[in-house]
Formats: sequence, C-alpha cells, structure tokens
Amino acid sequence: MFFKLFQKAFLFALAVGLSMIAVADVAEEEINFLIGSVESSACVFVRNGKEHAADDAADHLRLKYRRGKRYATSAEKFIDRLASESSWSGKPYFINCPDSGDHRSKDWLSAQLEDYRAANQ
Repeated sequence: MFFKLFQKAFLFALAVGLSMIAVADVAEEEINFLIGSVESSACVFVRNGKEHAADDAADHLRLKYRRGKRYATSAEKFIDRLASESSWSGKPYFINCPDSGDHRSKDWLSAQLEDYRAANQ
C-alpha cells in the first residue's frame, strides 16, 4: 500500500517537474527569439535618451536577461520586467525602425512575440 502511494506521488511529481521544464524551455526559446529580433533588425534602440545600434541593444538585453533571469519566467515577463525600461532611470526604451517609425520597445517586442507564436502554432 505504502509503495503504491509513494509510486503515484513520485510519478505525479515527475510529471509536474517535466512540464515545468518544458515551459521554461519555451520561455527561453521565445526570449532568445526576441533578443535575436532586435539584433537582426535595422532599428535603432533608444535607451536613456541615447541611440544604440541593434547589435549593442541585443547585447544589453542579453546582459539584463542573464542578471535578471529569475524575474523573466516567460517572454511576457521578460518584456515587462527587463526589456521595456531602464532599471537605472525608469525611462522607457524605444525602438526606431526605418520601415515603421518609433515604438515603445514593449509594444514592438510584444508584436514580435505575437507574430512568432502565430507562425509556430
């Protein structure tokens, strides 16, 4: 009796753990996609009033993600907590793209995420 209960509890814990790993893998993949989207764009990233090239912006977002990964357990949380504003000044980040103009990074990244998810369903 005890062994069967232990076995059921173990299998349940294993299933929960595996599903959490799968969710973490999806979040990591989506976040890496978002950073890559910034990097491969022809956009200028505006942070604290200064313009930064796309590759520099991507490096900055990677740094913020490495340091604040525990706060970004989903792509949405990455956008909201790490990629939308300066943690130093509180000023929002902007992305200026030649084909579509100025956007708050939160809006631009959210649109990129929506397109990515639609393409990968």
